[in-house]
Amino acid sequence: MAQTETCSRRVLLAGMTAGMTAGLARPALAAGSGTAPAADDSAAVAKHLEALRVAIVDGDAKTLDALTHPQLSYGHSSGRKIETKAQFIASLAGKTNYKSLAFSEQWIQVVGDNAMVRHVWDGADILPNGETGRSYIAVLQVWLKDGGNWRLLARQSCPLKPA
Repeated sequence: MAQTETCSRRVLLAGMTAGMTAGLARPALAAGSGTAPAADDSAAVAKHLEALRVAIVDGDAKTLDALTHPQLSYGHSSGRKIETKAQFIASLAGKTNYKSLAFSEQWIQVVGDNAMVRHVWDGADILPNGETGRSYIAVLQVWLKDGGNWRLLARQSCPLKPA
């Protein structure tokens, strides 16, 4: 498990060398006129990430559908469960699965029409027996600008021990 913790922290911290702005780290960009659009896209991706978090907590199928790409590959922290868009939405639709869910340590890098997003997922899960569990995982997401809208294309997570 120690290797998972080391790997996860390394993955989360990779590229986080730029200054922090409102909790969102932005990697240094090459000088030139491309900086402003990339910053605008980073802000747009951050807004979509927050909308995704809220939709997951609310079990909002309509919003989850709008935020995800038709070819979504949604990998869970076990490494053994990968869901399609339909499976992902069905697993959350109309359900309350979380008492709380926070995405922290966000890092976003836009590369053309793609964005890489890393964050820590800290959830108070509602278990099938009504008890509360905890999900604390490192997450990597890939977002694609599709028809002018950012949509989640891929997501993979791995276990993370609390610091």
